[in-house]
Amino acid sequence: MTGHNKIKMTDLSALYFKLGIADAETYIQSGNVIFSEIGSIPPSALSVNLEQAILERFNYIVPVMVRTREEMNNLFFTNPFLGEKDFDPSKMAVIFLHDEPSATQIQKVANVDYPPDKFIIAGRDIFIYCPNGFGRTKLYTNYFENKMGVSGTARNWKTIITILDIAKKK
Repeated sequence: MTGHNKIKMTDLSALYFKLGIADAETYIQSGNVIFSEIGSIPPSALSVNLEQAILERFNYIVPVMVRTREEMNNLFFTNPFLGEKDFDPSKMAVIFLHDEPSATQIQKVANVDYPPDKFIIAGRDIFIYCPNGFGRTKLYTNYFENKMGVSGTARNWKTIITILDIAKKK
């Protein structure tokens, strides 16, 4: 939660605690919250519950993307760019989409090509690799949100690894 919807991470943690997620831990000021699984509630239902709680508490309409530890771990298996020649993890990011895009939404970016930058859509994730950095790339969250009509949030590869390290301790 950055930009115009600023929420202090301590306030966000307190909200999760109030919802019964006692081990919620935030990571950097961007809305990353790591917690252990809570019962049998599916991630999609948890997303809706958290969105509603954020709206009620902070008066912000914010899409919440929930990923299980397993889904986060699977990023290492589905990431098509880890084997790139001279792979640089600082040039890698994943856009976590709120919902899996439809075939029609995917078709809207099927022929997009901005070399040397690359992207692959895999389920609810868009893997982006920009060998020259993200400074001038068109391939980032706003581009895909606008072009495809999706909601997403991006995290660089280093942040993803850190989040997984925190999650392993839960």
